Amino acid sequence: MAESGQGPLRIMRILSAIVLFAIGGIHLFLVFDGVGGVLGVLFILNAIAAIVLAIGMLTVHGRILKLAAVLSLLFIIASLLALVLALSVGLFGITETWSFTLVPQTVVIEAIGVVVLAVTSTVALRTRRAA
Repeated sequence: MAESGQGPLRIMRILSAIVLFAIGGIHLFLVFDGVGGVLGVLFILNAIAAIVLAIGMLTVHGRILKLAAVLSLLFIIASLLALVLALSVGLFGITETWSFTLVPQTVVIEAIGVVVLAVTSTVALRTRRAA
């Protein structure tokens, strides 16, 4: 049985996965570029979570898709919030600067991700299985 509104949902799932893969890729790149210590471990965990969520956005259906969409939205919000806190007041003793590698790009991609995942979550939550 097909889901009603499957076309828009499919497009949003693909866009969501692209954003999540990009976020995961940025964090992996930064680890390979020399970010180590606690921040490096957090970046690896962030990358793993982003990749798992991206794969979920492409592969799961039904209620689990709705859960994956909402979790992905919360993940991106948390990731962006952590970066903004690190840029402003510091987070876990880490203070970030705008001139650090990929910081401006990450803020833009994660902000776009919040919008994309908000739309995806809304579409997924409103989509019902056709009778």
